Amino acid sequence: MNPCTLPVPAEDRDGDQRWMSIHQRFLSETREKDPDVIFIGDSILQALQHTDYWNELFAPLHCLNFGIHWDQIQNVLWRIKNGELDNVQPKVIVLHVGTNNYSNTPEQIIEGIIEIIDTIREKHRDVYIVVPTLLPRGHNPNPLRDRISQVNEILKNKISTLNKVEVVEIDKGFVHVDGTISHHDMYDYLLLTNAGSKKAFEPVHELLVQLINEGETEKDLTPSE
Repeated sequence: MNPCTLPVPAEDRDGDQRWMSIHQRFLSETREKDPDVIFIGDSILQALQHTDYWNELFAPLHCLNFGIHWDQIQNVLWRIKNGELDNVQPKVIVLHVGTNNYSNTPEQIIEGIIEIIDTIREKHRDVYIVVPTLLPRGHNPNPLRDRISQVNEILKNKISTLNKVEVVEIDKGFVHVDGTISHHDMYDYLLLTNAGSKKAFEPVHELLVQLINEGETEKDLTPSE
C-alpha cells in the first residue's frame, strides 16, 4: 500500500499540538471567510504567505493560505478529508505538496497527489486546480533534487492531462550553471525570499488572475450571450 494515499495527521513531534491547532484555525477560517482561491500544502506555501509578494499580489485576490511546515502528502490529504475545504466555494485551489516525502518514490508521490486531487473533486466538482511544480532544494546538487526533478517530469506528463488541472512550472531559474542555489532566492536553500517568491510564483499569479476573470465573465453572461 502506498503510504502517500493513506490520510494521517502529522506526528506531534514537539508535544504541543501545534499542527492540530493550525488545522482547527483553518476550519474556523472556512466558516468565517469567502475565498476565491485557497492555497493548500506544505512549507513552501506557508512561507509564501509571509512575504511582501503575497501581500501585494495574492491577498487582493481573496486568497486563504492553508500551508503547514513539514506537511507531507498524507497529512494534507487528512486535512482535506477532515474539513479544510468544506463550507467554502473557491474558484481555484492551488496545491503544492510532496517535497517533504523523502522516503517515497516519485511514482508514490504522484499517486498521492492524484489522490488529493480526486478528494478535492469529491467536494468541489468544478473547481480549477493549479499544481505548481516542486522547487529544487539544497545549496549544492543532492539526491532530493534528483527525486524532485523526476516528480516534476511525471507531473507535467500525467497530472496536466486531468480535467481542469493546470501544472505550472515554478522551478526554473534557481539552479545556477555550477549547480548551486543562491541564498538570495532561498534564504535557507529551501524557503523562498521575497525575490525568490516573485521568480517562482509570478506565473501562478498570472494564471489565477486569468481564471478568476474568466469565471467572472461567465457569471455575467446571459443565456442569449
